[in-house]
Amino acid sequence: MRSAGAATAAVAVAALLALMPLLAQAIAIEKVRQLAAKNNLTCVLVFGDSSVDAGNNNVLQTTFKGNFPPYGRDFFKGRPTGRLSNGRLATDFIAEALGYTKAIPAFLDPKLTKSDLLHGVSFASAASGYDDLTANMSSVLSVSQQLEYFLHYKIHLRKLVGVKKAEEIINNAVFVMSMGTNDFLQNFFLDPTRPRQYSLRAYINFLISCMSRDVQEMHRMGARRVVVVGVPPLGCMPLVKTLKDTTTCYQAFNNLSFSFNSLIRRKLHSLGKSLGLKTAFVDVYAIVLDAIKRPHRYGLTETSKGCCGTGTIEYGDTCKGLTTCSEPEKYVFWDAVHPTEKMYKIVALEALALISENVIS
Repeated sequence: MRSAGAATAAVAVAALLALMPLLAQAIAIEKVRQLAAKNNLTCVLVFGDSSVDAGNNNVLQTTFKGNFPPYGRDFFKGRPTGRLSNGRLATDFIAEALGYTKAIPAFLDPKLTKSDLLHGVSFASAASGYDDLTANMSSVLSVSQQLEYFLHYKIHLRKLVGVKKAEEIINNAVFVMSMGTNDFLQNFFLDPTRPRQYSLRAYINFLISCMSRDVQEMHRMGARRVVVVGVPPLGCMPLVKTLKDTTTCYQAFNNLSFSFNSLIRRKLHSLGKSLGLKTAFVDVYAIVLDAIKRPHRYGLTETSKGCCGTGTIEYGDTCKGLTTCSEPEKYVFWDAVHPTEKMYKIVALEALALISENVIS
């Protein structure tokens, strides 16, 4: 488990990388790629919510989608893919840096190719969470269902390369989990079901147990390298600030994010030891908060609102067809909830530093 000092150091590294000239960034990433190749890393397999959904929700009967403009405005060829941002997600940048693909495809994408299976896919579903009820409330894929699709992936992979090679690919893959936000914002604080059953503290413990269950199941299915991304500073989301009628970050939600992440980090460290996993925890709370407090370190200027519409309340369906800012690369948020491609790249750079140190070697 990293100390607070180590977490601060990682944020500083991410800030430094974000400000590097492109050539220096490319050299640093090339070193990561060489390290991945040397240690036989094979692909990135992704589970979670909208922070890592590459378009699986496009084929689901749900309103939680991003397969329409202005989403994807800055993606390759400027097309919406289902990613709830203007461009790529952190996992796309991670996969590219490791030498696999420039954009991780969604497993449910009808255009998915055999080659895609070898380079990694995303099973993630926007509006999902550790709590299966969170996904069920929004008619999206729960983690349990995402893991079922992972079993289908294994079957296809075995047919493609054989059982032995397929197991080798999975054993040397980097498994990424990124979720938790919706368990609080779309579930516990919005619907009465869970508050009737749990206090907030008890619900947090329940979510930690769900995360533990999921990691153990991934290990049983072949995972040996697991990266877990924490929740961002929920109180700094433009939507939350609007609903709470505050111009500054809503501290109660930020305190919740910090506490939840601390417990996730501790549990992941424990699981790594007991299961023999190589693990890394990405403290997205710390890096997003640092970008909001010290935007100049990252070349950002707008931290309080999103790029879509008014930037204060629109996200998902309510962003459809709205005008957007001219320079999203200077914004932390693309809509009132989700980060910009620029912010995701900053997160990816920290994640790569952690993956290199704790997961690859």
